[in-house]
Amino acid sequence: MAERFTKSMARNIYLGGSVFFILLFLALTVDTVRELPKRDNREALTESVANGKMLWEENNCIGCHSLLGEGAYFAPELGNVFNRRGGEEAFKYFFKAWMQAQPTGAPGRRQMPQFNFTDEELSDLAEFLEYTSKIKTNNWPPNIEG
Repeated sequence: MAERFTKSMARNIYLGGSVFFILLFLALTVDTVRELPKRDNREALTESVANGKMLWEENNCIGCHSLLGEGAYFAPELGNVFNRRGGEEAFKYFFKAWMQAQPTGAPGRRQMPQFNFTDEELSDLAEFLEYTSKIKTNNWPPNIEG
């Protein structure tokens, strides 16, 4: 090896490293594009789910809740609330009753505001939360209660 580090050596290291990481980035991008359709449940994407997503965004639910690990941590994770609160049999009844009972007024607890959603809006929001619970996330977030 040479006794001193030359400009051409530095240039070669820079160019070689750049090419390596560009190729790595492209390979990971291709892998991601191939894998994402296997994780998605687009067949379950309905008008009701889309309306629920719109309600989620319009009312800034992510400002307090997290969804699949993203968002605020003031209130519980909602990406798995469908499974936590009864699944197919009971979730929609639980969700409707829970939303209509807000705020609970329990002292010392954080309170969710009353949004005064219609029955159709509550159903759409429940459909959206059911949809998100069925996305394959490799068990993320790890804490089931969020």
